[in-house]
Amino acid sequence: MSGDVTRVDGTTQLLMREIGRVIDFTLALPGVDGRVALLGHSMASDIIVRKAIADSRVAATVAVSMFSEAVTASEPPNFLIITGEWEHDLRQEAQRNMRLAEPTAREGMTVGSPSGSTGRRAVVAPDIEHVGVLYSATALREVRAWLDAVFDRTSNGPVAATGGPIVLLLMGIVILAWPLSGLLPRGETAPPKLSLKNFLMAFVIPAVLTPVVLTFVETHFLPVLVADYLAAHLFVYGVLSLCVLMWCGIGVGSVAWVSAIALAGYGILVFGGVLDRYVASFWPIESRLPIIAAIAVGALPHMLGDSAVTEGGRARLWRVFAARGAFIASLGAAVAFDPERLFFLLIIIPVIVLFFTIFGLIGGWVGRRTGSPSAVGIALGVLLAWAIGVSFPMFAPE
Repeated sequence: MSGDVTRVDGTTQLLMREIGRVIDFTLALPGVDGRVALLGHSMASDIIVRKAIADSRVAATVAVSMFSEAVTASEPPNFLIITGEWEHDLRQEAQRNMRLAEPTAREGMTVGSPSGSTGRRAVVAPDIEHVGVLYSATALREVRAWLDAVFDRTSNGPVAATGGPIVLLLMGIVILAWPLSGLLPRGETAPPKLSLKNFLMAFVIPAVLTPVVLTFVETHFLPVLVADYLAAHLFVYGVLSLCVLMWCGIGVGSVAWVSAIALAGYGILVFGGVLDRYVASFWPIESRLPIIAAIAVGALPHMLGDSAVTEGGRARLWRVFAARGAFIASLGAAVAFDPERLFFLLIIIPVIVLFFTIFGLIGGWVGRRTGSPSAVGIALGVLLAWAIGVSFPMFAPE
C-alpha cells in the first residue's frame, strides 16, 4: 500500500481503487447482471462503505464490526450492519447508523426495502467478539438472507459455520505438541535458576529503557506498518536483557538444534498451515522474505532473553506473566511517547499476547524436555519474526 493510513484521502483512496479493479473484473465475467455486493470487516468496513457510496454498481453493502463516518441517511445502498454481542462500542455505532435512516430503529429491525435500494438492518451475533463474528452462524445466516432479499434469490440448507471446528483444530494442534515434545532428545542439565534480584533486573531494566532509548533512534527502515519500530523495540529490549543476564553471570547455554528446528517447523508448517488454510494468509510472498529476515534480527535476541528469564519454561508461572507483561507494558509506553505513529501497536498487542499464550506454552513443553532455553528462544524468535512479517500491511513510497 501507499499513502497516509491516517487520512481518508490517503491509503483509503488506494484501497477503494483496488476494490474498483476487482469489481471491474467481476462484472466482466459471464452471467453477471451488472450488480455486486461488498462485505468488509473491521477497518475494511469503512473502505467498502465509501466505495459503495461512490460506485452505483454496488447493490448491497455488508459491514461487519463497522466504524465509518461516511454513512448517511440513505447511503450506502441496502446496508446490513453486523456486530458481535461483546463489541459494545461498535454496537452503539451500529445503532447510531440505523437511526440516521429511522429514528425509532432497533437492533434486529429492518427499515426501508432491500429489494429496492433503501434497506437497512443491524443485527447482533450472540456470544461473540471482534474476530469470532466472522465465523458466527448467526452472522452468516443474516448475510445470506440479506443478499437473497437484495438479489431476489432463494438459498436453502445450513450455512457453513466453520468457526468452532477451526478453533478445535488449532487447540488440537497445540495439545498434540505436548506428547510430541516427549520425542525430542532429553537435556542432561537444567537451565540456571535466577535469583529474584537477577530476575527483576533482567526485565525491568529493558522495559524501562527501551522505549526511552528508541525516542532518539530513527526506526523507519521497513516498508511495513510499525513493524520496523517493533523490530527495533524487540532488538533493544532483547540485547539489554541478555546484557543484564551476562552481567549476572548467566548465559543462554548451548543450542539443542534438533529441538529448535522441530519447534520452529511445527509452528510454521503445522499450526501455520492450518492458519493459512482456514484463517488468514501465513505463507509469505517473495517480497516479504527480506522483511521476515530483518524482523528476525530483533526477534531472535528478544526471545533468547525471554527464554533465559523464564528458564526455558521452568520458571514459576507468576514469573512468566511478570516478564512478558513487562514487555507488553514497554510497548504501551512507546505508544505513549509517539501516539500518532505508533497507535497501531495497541491493535497488535492482543496478537502478541496470543503468540505468547500459544507458542509460549508449546515452547515451555519443549524447554522442560530439552533443558535448552536457547533452542526455545531461537525457535520462538523465528516464529515471531515470521508471524509479524507475513501479517503486517506493507507500504511503498508514493
